[in-house]
Amino acid sequence: MQAAEVTKSPRKSANLSIDSALLQEAKALGINVSRSAEAGIAEAVKLHKQEKWLKENARALASSNAYVEANSLPLERHRQF
Repeated sequence: MQAAEVTKSPRKSANLSIDSALLQEAKALGINVSRSAEAGIAEAVKLHKQEKWLKENARALASSNAYVEANSLPLERHRQF
């Protein structure tokens, strides 16, 4: 999920516990902590969804891979690479 997609939704306040030294350093560097946290959470959601999809589809992927291994790719003879 890209940051541009995240900002289209309405924003909601949330309380987060963040390492105080890290927060102080981020503020000193002019980092928008809310946006950075949001980007990190968006990345974590994306990775979680990917892992979940792979687990849910593991049997289908294994079956497809086994078919290709046993029978090669359909239309492989037409490949030019």
